[in-house]
Amino acid sequence: MIVRPKLNWFKMLFVWNGSVLKAVLLPLSVILAISLAVLWAHSSGGTSWLHLNPTPFSLIGVALAIFVSFRNNASYDRYWEARKLWGELLIRTRNLTRQAVGVLDSAPGDPDAQRLVALLCAFTYSLKHQLRSTDPADVLHRLLPAGDAERALARQYRPVHLLDDVSRLLAAWRRDGRLSDILFDGCQRQLDGLSAVVGGCERIATTPLPYAYNVLLHRTVYFFCALLPLGLVDSIGAATPVISVFIAYAFMALDAIASELENPFGEEPNDLPLTALAVNIERTLREMIGETVLPDAPLPDAFYRLR
Repeated sequence: MIVRPKLNWFKMLFVWNGSVLKAVLLPLSVILAISLAVLWAHSSGGTSWLHLNPTPFSLIGVALAIFVSFRNNASYDRYWEARKLWGELLIRTRNLTRQAVGVLDSAPGDPDAQRLVALLCAFTYSLKHQLRSTDPADVLHRLLPAGDAERALARQYRPVHLLDDVSRLLAAWRRDGRLSDILFDGCQRQLDGLSAVVGGCERIATTPLPYAYNVLLHRTVYFFCALLPLGLVDSIGAATPVISVFIAYAFMALDAIASELENPFGEEPNDLPLTALAVNIERTLREMIGETVLPDAPLPDAFYRLR
């Protein structure tokens, strides 16, 4: 995610980091080359076959804009749903920590409270790594005893396994009389909510937008932009390269943004900052049990990117 101070309108025109210009720069260069070639051929004369009636371009352009907007809305819906799920994860882990640890009346450094928070943090990080297909070994070994970490790493669905560990810990507290039946049921509801968060994230990560739809829209955008100079050259002449590239940038950039937002859990500049979200959850939970040594707060890098 790009996090940077708000810029004025003029500086926004020249923003590079976080924009999709680098993704569409090569296609735009091709469109510029086609436009210049069409303009040169048109200026040379005797190439009336290069001119196309601009009316179909107007009709197709309107329809194409609607379809591109629809795809962008669908991609943004996936992005926003993913962000809401991670917001729900923060709320549920806070509630579970408050409900379970609050009744223990424990002092800072209580091993039972630390055990619960370590499991919840390990669950959060393992979910992040599962969604990004990365290795959680380092963070699990940091948070959990060696045996627990190895057992979690041996599982295919590590977040679910760690939720089971939390459930077993709460059940042990209940058997020992440290949690009442009412509080235990409340904690289980929070665990059910965390399980629903995992399922929602898996649904987004494993169910992309229909591939055939993406291919059709992508091809249509690029063919439309490639043929556009032929429909403009007879009416606007020397301005054809500028106008063609400008229109192509609008369509291609929207197509690139939709492709980037379609998988909100990735590591592209505009994807969700899962690492920062996970670190913030760990900081919150550790502070709730009275710890004062917290992980460093996540900050954007030199390119204003929060990972």
